[in-house]
Amino acid sequence: MGGHMARNLMRNGFKLIVNDVDPKRVEELKADGADVAKHPADVAAAAKDIITMLPNSGHVLSVFTSDNGILSKLQPGSICIDSSTIDQSASVKISNLVAEKNSSYLDAPVSGGVTGAQNATLTFMVGSSNQKSFEYAKKYFSLMGKNAVYCGKVGNGQAAKICNNMLLGIEMIGVAEAMNLGVKMGLDPKLLASIINTSSGRCWSSDTYNPVPNVIEGIPSCKGYSGGFASELMAKDLALAQTASTETKSPTPLGSMAHQIYRILSHSPEFAKKDFAVVYQFLKDQKEI
Repeated sequence: MGGHMARNLMRNGFKLIVNDVDPKRVEELKADGADVAKHPADVAAAAKDIITMLPNSGHVLSVFTSDNGILSKLQPGSICIDSSTIDQSASVKISNLVAEKNSSYLDAPVSGGVTGAQNATLTFMVGSSNQKSFEYAKKYFSLMGKNAVYCGKVGNGQAAKICNNMLLGIEMIGVAEAMNLGVKMGLDPKLLASIINTSSGRCWSSDTYNPVPNVIEGIPSCKGYSGGFASELMAKDLALAQTASTETKSPTPLGSMAHQIYRILSHSPEFAKKDFAVVYQFLKDQKEI
């Protein structure tokens, strides 16, 4: 997702300096015109506007706080935009460290998946200690997405994203269950999807990202569930929701069940790296669960 986001900025005239642990990703962006930094610190030394997009809290903390991390060379007056989905507490911690460097931090997780990143249709859920930083960052958000919503203080962006992805995980399993049931009862999957999408069961997982192969062209379910949002990442996001549920004493029974299902997928060599819509294939092969 970060690679697509970077390309959308470059297509609109921004010069980027990039860093990633994956040499393939770096070479792809270099070929597209980006300069390459050896360490995150080198990015901070060269630029005052910094965007990070990483898999989990540990990665974000490392990129910011390691010996060659962003904070070691962060220039005063910088703005750090983190679009990772991580623990709310991790965002608050990093924000405080960035503030000590006389700079600003925004937690800005996204919704829309790989397709949204590629097509610049993402929604950014943004937390910031002041709205001025949000207004400044909107020039970037507008080129990488179609919506940017100011959610209030740092950490609120993560709160919104965690709630959204918990619902997404629940919905995807629900759509997969319904489609699997209908197909096994003899219905054509495209017919069933068309009925759902003009009826009360309609949702993003049914009308935009249907998990059944060949119902909607051009999405991961039509490409062997490759190139999307990995099941192991959905398991991670659902775990964040369960942690928040425990901390706030908020019952989330369906969120808990969704977490358990994606945990199973995340520990499977067959499913872990596949797009999270592969839950349809998992359920299709079960006689009971």
